[in-house]
Amino acid sequence: MALTLLTVFAAAVLTHNMALTYLLGMCPFISLSRSLRTASGMGIAVVFVVTLTAIINWPIYNLILVPTGTELIYYIVFIIVIAASVQLVEMIMERFFPPLQAAFGIFLPLITVNCIVLAVSLFMVIREYNYLTTVVFAFGSAVGWTIAIVIVAAINEKLRLIADIPKGMTGPGIIMVILGIIALSFLGFAGVVNL
Repeated sequence: MALTLLTVFAAAVLTHNMALTYLLGMCPFISLSRSLRTASGMGIAVVFVVTLTAIINWPIYNLILVPTGTELIYYIVFIIVIAASVQLVEMIMERFFPPLQAAFGIFLPLITVNCIVLAVSLFMVIREYNYLTTVVFAFGSAVGWTIAIVIVAAINEKLRLIADIPKGMTGPGIIMVILGIIALSFLGFAGVVNL
């Protein structure tokens, strides 16, 4: 069981990385990967929200919706849980980390519609994960997304200092190029771990 959970975690971080493999969560990814500080803060928020929603959504789906035959409404239920989790994160950040919340701007509430959060819960249903596997997969997926955004932000900051980037490639253009190169490097793990 432990080896299986470790495999699920490694696959979620490396070979099935939400940002690099499925290209999910790109809107905040591109917008917030210009500063390493903002990217790591957003990554922490995404880890918290994704893991929390998976922890809540699994029992709701498997212990309430499936036994009552109402699993048809799981999209709505998942989105409500995601919105509540994001609201909780926003209240915590507003109280304890106001500068970081100000740096996020509109993108913190947009975690609600960040497709990685919903995708993790949907993968949990489609792949029929048990509770522990769901939590490990959710945490691994969020950590993988965070690693990707932090790496891209660090490279982007460094490039702005040392490189003369052509005008047409600045901003989202260079971020997508960096993202593609990192995705190719993560593809090297494809034979090692898989879901």
